[in-house]
Amino acid sequence: MDTRKHAAHYINNLSNKLRRRIDAFPSRAIFSGSQGRVLHFVLAQNHDVFQKDVEEEFSLRPPTATQLLKKMEKDGLIRREVMAEDGRMKRILVSEDARQYQNVVVADLTGLEKELTRGISREDMEVFFRVMEKMTENVS
Repeated sequence: MDTRKHAAHYINNLSNKLRRRIDAFPSRAIFSGSQGRVLHFVLAQNHDVFQKDVEEEFSLRPPTATQLLKKMEKDGLIRREVMAEDGRMKRILVSEDARQYQNVVVADLTGLEKELTRGISREDMEVFFRVMEKMTENVS
């Protein structure tokens, strides 16, 4: 059986290439690729963001998200504010220091998306998204 024709093989190869590309972003000197993606996500929301939102958006387990957010807080990229109505909930707020990198993060991720989807029709992308959603559902 030719393992190069397995979906998992293609997904793994693409994931590795994307990770290397993200690690080469100019913003990488300031924060990790994961931190940049979380910043981009939080900044793009028009509502309060909590750890659970980060977990769901990036398919992270709670301990992994906790570790990532603690590191971001330690690095001064975010702060977590306890909600008055539920002391267990902590809203994630991007620091003013991190806000200055918003344009860099957006440019990095937008450029990567353009490069990644260059030459692929909207219809093909919609099929790709449906297939990826189904594969994600299959392994969830």
